[in-house]
Order: sequence, then structure tokens, then C-alpha cells
Amino acid sequence: MDIGELLARDGVVLRSGASSKRQALHVVAEAAAAALGLPETRVMEALLEREALGSTGLGSGVAVPHARIEGLDRVLAVFVRLDTPVAFGAVDDRPVDLLFALFAPPRDGAEHLRALAAVSRALRSPELREHLRKARTPDAIHALFVRDAPATAA
Repeated sequence: MDIGELLARDGVVLRSGASSKRQALHVVAEAAAAALGLPETRVMEALLEREALGSTGLGSGVAVPHARIEGLDRVLAVFVRLDTPVAFGAVDDRPVDLLFALFAPPRDGAEHLRALAAVSRALRSPELREHLRKARTPDAIHALFVRDAPATAA
């Protein structure tokens, strides 16, 4: 699976501020609304509904919030890097500053799961996380995911 193809070109937000998990998810919802043409309130509701089932914080400062949303025809993603990490209820209890959010059509189970697995696997790389934290532009972030895609094929 090519993670770079999932990531919306204009769906990368750097240096965004948030002081809580809810605010971080709101930044994700804003990015998804703008990049994917989805209603922001619907995205936020779907993200909060999923988080109520359990945190999507993977550890090492990474979260992969995800939701199924009507109106999509395939799995798409946005990426948010926060200025300051926020408590997210991650498995290692470390705060989160890197959020790779996935959005899928309601009936797209297999592709959604493959995307989650590929993104989770890629973001386990300390080297990739370091590069994501140091990247200066959205294009640089996108390039990191395109470059990393062959190593993370699902």
C-alpha cells in the first residue's frame, strides 16, 4: 500500500497548536474538511466516536485517529504535526505530536485495515518519526511518506 497516495496533497498541517486531545482532533477535523471536502462537524463527530472506543495513540508521540465517513469513495488521509505534544491516552502514556488520520467509506473494511496496518508499521520507525518532526514543509512531509511506502507495503 502506498501511504503517499492516501495522503491528501493539501492535507498536511505543520506547526499547529493544540492544548488537549480534543483540540488536536479538531485540528485534524479542520484539515480533513479542507483537504477532503468533508463537513468539519461530521469529521469531528466520527473521530470522537472512534476515540470513545479507545485511544488511537500508538506510542512514541504518534496517533492514528481514524473514522468511517459517508461521502468518500476510497481511503484518504491527512497529517498533523503539533507544536507541542498533548496527552492523548497513548499506550505508552507519552504525549502525541504526530497525527496521521485515516478516513474511509463506511463499507470499506479491508482497505481501511490495510491502510491502518501500513501507517502504523511505517510510524514505528524512529528514523521516520525524527524526519517528520524536522521537516519544514508539507511537501517534505508528503515526500517522506512516498519514500517510505515501498518499505511498508501491506
